[in-house]
Parts: sequence; structure tokens; C-alpha cells
Amino acid sequence: MNIKKGDKVLITKGKDRSKSGKVIKIFVESNKVVIDGLNLVKKTVKPKKQGEKGQIIAVPSPLAVSNVKLICQSCGEPTKVGHRTINQKKERYCKKCKATN
Repeated sequence: MNIKKGDKVLITKGKDRSKSGKVIKIFVESNKVVIDGLNLVKKTVKPKKQGEKGQIIAVPSPLAVSNVKLICQSCGEPTKVGHRTINQKKERYCKKCKATN
């Protein structure tokens, strides 16, 4: 998977397209990512104690990895990610400016 936790990404499809945010969580098995504060879904929460009221809260839901692009740290543009091996160590790099991420 080209995206890691903590990466800044741009959403390319869906209701939050053209918005960017930080990756909070990754689901490798299903190829999905959760982005902080984006792709929010409303969820009802039942009261836990007697006398407490239920609530409707907004929770970020997973988004397919194919619908996001990594934002390069050096050039600041959304880009594809390449992989190369230098000194028997794998690293990701920006396809536009060739800088390592």
C-alpha cells in the first residue's frame, strides 16, 4: 500500500473531493483509509446511564485508497507514489519532483 498513517492526502472522489487531511487509520485487508475530519457519517449513540440523553455524533468513515492521492512533502502537490531501492532499503518517492517521502 502506498499510503501510510500520518500522511497528508487529497480526496479525489466522493462528497469531500478536493479536500485534504491527515490519515488516522489504515485497513490493509480492505484497502481503506480513515482521514481526520473528512468523509463524516452521522451515528446515533444510545444513552449509557439512566437520565442521560442519546446523541447524534459525526464519525469519520473509511474511504477507498484508490480515491485519495498523496500530497508530497517537498513540492506540496498531489502526486503518484513510486518505490525504489537504495542500499538495500526500500523507500517511497514523489513521481513529480523525485524527492523521497
